[in-house]
Amino acid sequence: MWNIYLKGFKAFLQLEKSLSKNTIEAYLRDIKHLCTYLEENNFEVSPADIDLEILQDFLYSLQKQKIKQTSQARLISGIKAFYKYLLIEKIVTKDPTDLLEAPKLSRKLPDTLNLDEITAMLNCIDMSKPDGHRNKAII
Repeated sequence: MWNIYLKGFKAFLQLEKSLSKNTIEAYLRDIKHLCTYLEENNFEVSPADIDLEILQDFLYSLQKQKIKQTSQARLISGIKAFYKYLLIEKIVTKDPTDLLEAPKLSRKLPDTLNLDEITAMLNCIDMSKPDGHRNKAII
């Protein structure tokens, strides 16, 4: 049922957005993932019939499957892009993804040098060379 929309979405991503082949395939996979969920749960709906509740149920099913938060966020991004396309093409009149929130992704702090490592690095600079003072200032 959704194949015609997927073909149009693919053409939109290729021609209008000029996205890479891998990105396009990832977006299409995300929408197919949603389609599989709809089929498995006997939702016979068109994209225009999807509402926020169905999308939230879909996200809940992803959490139950222990899919990583980064993958969930990517799936949501793909679905949001799909609905933006549907709005542009006037296939839908409202975007059910407007209130859909992606999971909060934790950010890892970068590794830092300790004081001894910084001192050792500064001591490695040859101050007798013309660039020595500059290099020490940079570090």
